[in-house]
Amino acid sequence: MVQQIIFYILALVIVVCSIMAVTTRHIIRAATFLLFVLLCVAGLYLLLNYNFLMAVQIAVYAGGVMVLFIFGIMLTHKPGVSVPKENWKKRGVALIAALVGITLCGAIIYFNINQVINYVAQTELPTQQLGTQLMGTDKFQYLLAFELISILLLACIVGAVMVARKR
Repeated sequence: MVQQIIFYILALVIVVCSIMAVTTRHIIRAATFLLFVLLCVAGLYLLLNYNFLMAVQIAVYAGGVMVLFIFGIMLTHKPGVSVPKENWKKRGVALIAALVGITLCGAIIYFNINQVINYVAQTELPTQQLGTQLMGTDKFQYLLAFELISILLLACIVGAVMVARKR
């Protein structure tokens, strides 16, 4: 019962902060709301007893990626200036696209939830095996993906510095 209450609180915070992140007109506030969403997702991992994923979520996403976002915002944008509103036509198209995306995700979850629950219950890996699987170089292991993401983040930093220098 306590786990359900905690889940509903985390889910509510995720939904509210997600909406606030995309509707606020101040870019720093949007990044802060995104940080709260990432921390609550880490809370969901902790609730599921995935301690390793919770630690990775906090270290990589809530820590590293948010620092890069804030760094990029500070270098490329005036943080005190609010973002202008879009016209109603663009907002309508964005609303329709969001509703289609929500419907599609909901349908996928609805039709596959039992398979996912059974798979997760049967395939829990110990942390050492999970780390080997993620950082290995064999087939279906993800060291190359991690290296490519690090290059992408480095390119983002270099791009932000170049844009800031041109101002």
